[in-house]
Amino acid sequence: QLQLVESGGGYVQPGGSLRLSCAFSLGDYAIGWFRQAPGKEREGVSCISSKAFSTVYADSVKGRFTISRDDSRNTVYLQMNSLKPEDTAVYYCAEEKYRTDCREGGGTQADYDYWGRGTQVTVSS
Repeated sequence: QLQLVESGGGYVQPGGSLRLSCAFSLGDYAIGWFRQAPGKEREGVSCISSKAFSTVYADSVKGRFTISRDDSRNTVYLQMNSLKPEDTAVYYCAEEKYRTDCREGGGTQADYDYWGRGTQVTVSS
């Protein structure tokens, strides 16, 4: 009954790309991506609404990251391009119960009810 499972993390050089996946099982709801670096608070990265009617990006990743979803596969993706060392973190996907639209700015950690275990992204030379 695991609700969210992230995958696709890895080690990449600055300027490189990674594609993260978030598999969900409990419905067609909005999905948020968060990240947490050692010693820092968990911060919002992006959000995609049900049916992909809208998307939200943090200013720090706007223009570099793209969120999308494939409803037939129950999967949300986060394509990360032009990666920087400051993108290094554990990346988590999350859902708020029965919510179909993204909150303004993607919401905060406290807004979400279900979390995956995370996938590590390391950007370094």
